[in-house]
Parts: sequence; structure tokens; C-alpha cells
Amino acid sequence: MKILIIGGGNMGLTYAQSFLRSHITSKEDMMILEKSPEKALQIAKKDIGTVYGDAKDCLGTADIIILAVKPQDSAALFASLAPFIDPQQVFLSIMAGVKTETIAQSLNATKVIRAMPNLPAQIGMGMTVFTSSEAVTRIELVMVQNLLSTTGKAIYVEQESAIDAATAISGSGPAYVWYFMDAMMEAARKMGFNVSEAELLVSQTFRGAIELYNKSDFSCEEWIQKVSSKGGTTEAAMRSYRANAVHEDIIAGAEAALQRAEELGKS
Repeated sequence: MKILIIGGGNMGLTYAQSFLRSHITSKEDMMILEKSPEKALQIAKKDIGTVYGDAKDCLGTADIIILAVKPQDSAALFASLAPFIDPQQVFLSIMAGVKTETIAQSLNATKVIRAMPNLPAQIGMGMTVFTSSEAVTRIELVMVQNLLSTTGKAIYVEQESAIDAATAISGSGPAYVWYFMDAMMEAARKMGFNVSEAELLVSQTFRGAIELYNKSDFSCEEWIQKVSSKGGTTEAAMRSYRANAVHEDIIAGAEAALQRAEELGKS
């Protein structure tokens, strides 16, 4: 299986390295298309596959083509690829907001998979949601899921609208977590801890809480009740959060992200 990754940015290289590390493909079957000569030279030094600068030199031999460029560059990319497309090739796009139908029509391709990964994919802890056009076979879907799973977890959804929802939850979600962590670190510093102590307190607390959650059948609310004692410190904090509608504000933020994802898709 020959894989062509178009775009040598963070996610493109993350995929290339993850595929090789998982032995799902080899350097001989890995191709990377990068238009910037300077960046192409840097990628070539990493020895993770053959690097090309022109689509006509590599597109025809690829079984799976991964579109890992910025969505604003998609129109120019499609125009450069269209003359060399084989209808049997599978296209996997991680371009935010670019619809499956747009990709299919622009490339005159039938087998299109659209995916939304997130940044922790860089350390093998990512969450990816993906969907596909009807022409993609079950075997091809399994093959792509195996590729995506090398960077963490991957789930398939029937409706493409769920990709926008995934963008708002798991795609943007790490930023929400870091936002909350940053506030807790600031609180710790105000209480007298130095920077490194505050970072350790908060990061280890998050890590431990997530591990506890993943290794049990308790809901978040049940875990909150387990930590809270009547008249205690946790109850005081939760009372403050609820009085200030923090829960509702977090939901509103995710809904704002969803609205923006849908706007990007329309444009």
C-alpha cells in the first residue's frame, strides 16, 4: 500500500512518523508532497519516505492520498491534483471545514474520507472522527481506520455533520482543557506556589483524574460527589462554579466552536 501525504506540516509529518513507527507501512511506500523547497529539504533529512515537489511525479502511484494542507489552500491544491487523479484512489482529508462533496467534485474523485484529528495525535494520544463517501468500501474504511488509529483513537460516523461537532469537541477540546489548567495554575501561584510547583500540582491532578475516570464506570458527576464532603472545600468550589454558570459557559464555548465550524464549511 503506497501512501502519499500532501503537506509536510505538523499533522502530515505526525502521520508519516506514526505509520512507520506502527509498521503499518515502510519508508519505501511512503511519499510526501511538499511545495516548499526549503521544507522539502528538511523533511528529506528525516528519512521517513520519498519527498516530492510536484504532484505529477508521485500522485499516480499512490493508493491512499492524505490531504494535510490548510483549508484556505484547498482550491489551488485541487487544481494542481485534478489532472493526475485515478478514480480508484482513496482520498483522506484532514482539512477543517472542507466538505466531502467539495473534495469529490473538485478532484472528480469518488472515494473520499474526511477526518478530524486533534493535536495530541502528535504523541499517539489523539482523537479522530471520520466519515466517508458511499463509494469507499468496507475494506478501505478498515484500512484507513487502522492508519488513523496509529495516532490514538478513531471512530467512524455516518453523518458528515458529526465532523463539525467533533471539531468543536475533540478538535478544539485540548484548548479548553489547557484554558482550565491555566486558570488553576494561576490560582495556585496566587496561593503561594512557584511556577514549577503550580504546573506539577495541576498537570498531575488532571492526569490522575483522567486515569481514575477511564478505569471506572462512574460518571463525572458521581466522581464529583465522591470528592465532595458536606460543608467541605470541594463543595465550596463547586458552589462557586455553579453560581457563576461555569458549566453553562463551557457548553456555550463548544457551541460557538460548532457554529464557526459550520460557517467555515459553508464558505
